[in-house]
Amino acid sequence: MIEILNPAELAKARMSGALVADILQSLKSRSTAGTNLLDIDRWAQAMIALAGAESCYVDYAPSFGRGPFGHYICTAVNDAVLHGLPHDYALADGDLLTLDLAVSLDGIAADSAISFVVGDSEPAESLALIDATERALVAGIAAAAPGARIGDLSHAIGSVLKEAGYPINVDFGGHGIGSTMHQDPHVSNTGRPGRGYRLRPGLLLALEPWVMVGTAELITDADGWTLRSATGSRTAHSEHTIAITDDGAEILTLPTPRAQTTHGLIRELG
Repeated sequence: MIEILNPAELAKARMSGALVADILQSLKSRSTAGTNLLDIDRWAQAMIALAGAESCYVDYAPSFGRGPFGHYICTAVNDAVLHGLPHDYALADGDLLTLDLAVSLDGIAADSAISFVVGDSEPAESLALIDATERALVAGIAAAAPGARIGDLSHAIGSVLKEAGYPINVDFGGHGIGSTMHQDPHVSNTGRPGRGYRLRPGLLLALEPWVMVGTAELITDADGWTLRSATGSRTAHSEHTIAITDDGAEILTLPTPRAQTTHGLIRELG
């Protein structure tokens, strides 16, 4: 299913996107050495509930997962890259953490992911990974104009990742989004320009470049959800939800000034 949102639905999408972005920034600020992944999940649950929103993850049970996900956020550490199931793990200084969050507010979903290094360490390999996914995301967004095709976005993303020297896995990528989290069209992280669905104003897409050092092969954890680098190498993942407009792409999942207020709120929640 490919949805084209009307102006009223796009207004709702902006609210959903801002909520996702603000929660992620608040969680990033709180995620320090010693923070438990289960606490991050609990904070996300509380903020989603206080906003009157709904989690897109708790009851999510696609064919590639083992039953309902059962948590409110994906927390992927170091060699984990996608669908990281929160578990009893205390973050260490220098860990590379990816937080991936999708919520639905007033019937419209938004999806975003950020990768960052925990603590004061600045491992060059991790920073390079994060930088490559962020630059690829910028390139994909820049290519997302009315009349462009999905292959143009995929090509723009893949060109940055390939130039940075990272193999590209095509099993998972970006996707359409709207009244549900995962919709058509699929947006691969590499592709040929001029191919695929033609973009139209009102289309929402979640673009999500992700890479692993030295491999494109994934393995699935014993939890049935967490996807890891097959070689144990580090990984990174960046994602924004965008809306196609007459003037180009509008990024919906950018943090707002209220993100600091949200950060204060989770401190009160404990």
